[in-house]
Amino acid sequence: MNYFCSMAKVVVGLSGGVDSSVAAYLLKEQGHEVIGLFMKNWHDDTVTISDECPWLEDSNDAMLVADKLGIPFQTVDLSEQYKERIVDYMFDEYARGRTPNPDVLCNREIKFDVFMDIALELGADYVATGHYCQKTTTMIDGKEIHHLMGGADLNKDQSYFLCQVSQEQLARTLFPIGHLQKPQVREIAASQDLITAGKKDSQGLCFIGKVRLPDFLQQQLKPKTGDIIEIPAQVSMDKAEVVEDEDTMVTLSRKRHYQPHEGKKLGTHQGAHYFTRGQRKGLAVGGTPLPLFVIETDVKSNTIYVGQGKQHPGLYRRGLFIDKSELHWIREDLAFQPGQTMDVMARIRYRQTLEKAVLNVVSDGAYLIFDTPQSAISPGQFAAWYRDNECLGSGVIS
Repeated sequence: MNYFCSMAKVVVGLSGGVDSSVAAYLLKEQGHEVIGLFMKNWHDDTVTISDECPWLEDSNDAMLVADKLGIPFQTVDLSEQYKERIVDYMFDEYARGRTPNPDVLCNREIKFDVFMDIALELGADYVATGHYCQKTTTMIDGKEIHHLMGGADLNKDQSYFLCQVSQEQLARTLFPIGHLQKPQVREIAASQDLITAGKKDSQGLCFIGKVRLPDFLQQQLKPKTGDIIEIPAQVSMDKAEVVEDEDTMVTLSRKRHYQPHEGKKLGTHQGAHYFTRGQRKGLAVGGTPLPLFVIETDVKSNTIYVGQGKQHPGLYRRGLFIDKSELHWIREDLAFQPGQTMDVMARIRYRQTLEKAVLNVVSDGAYLIFDTPQSAISPGQFAAWYRDNECLGSGVIS
């Protein structure tokens, strides 16, 4: 059940998009005192694509929506915290050859932390966002437990982006559109004549707008020429074999280390730290029967290893490991001890269908072993696990 006082003071994160606009409208219709707050998180327009100045346009749209709904509106500048907690982290992760997810981080570090603190200082009872997910609350052993559920629109379910939130944060959060389908949200916006009704969904980095990632990364990670090496399928298959007497979980989760002599050089690139596993674009190498995909990067030797075709065995792995320090349970009451296992459904990226897996907790972390091999498991990404459409927890892939 979802219960909260009939009349609450709610601060809505108005992003200038249709989802948060409708969230604000629905809350006002329900009789709550609603305040619109726009987060400005970015100043540098040199890396955005075309002439769009995304935050300016978004801020303007958010203001017009607030005006139309007759709710107070203000802008908060969080660019300093955003740079510190998201941008610097991203540069650091890419420099280490990892693939961070800024959207998950943005929710954990900015929306549900810095932003929530500001909202509570304004006297808010709750913070609301335009995420496609749902919250239910139950009593378990005399304690109030909040459940992060997937959105009703399976095509838009955004629970993955919130896989790092805590019970304390969920207690203060509302998701007014989580029970709706996207077309319904647009219909509501159009019926209320909101300027955002037909606005396209935002692309690119959370709150920055449409950004060319290499351009963005080149601000701090300088280009340096390295080799592109093609690895034959057989080499990857040999490396994936389970070694006798070794823990199968370890083998299934192990990153494959290639050497240049195991393949052939196809060309050069401008920096291994600009590439991630599973990437196809930006290689600028042609002439192979099947498209090339990045199967591994080595930032130390500045080498990119590629394989032909989406089915190249170098892209696939059944397991992943999460360090103890990176393990996060939304449902703290379900966290279990080393040696125990849990059957779950899991995903390693947004919009991926949930896949059957087993979560194995060990002394130094946890192994997530999928029933079927997964494509492009990348260190730095978040793996999230579910049961009955409820996101139970997550962790950063080691």
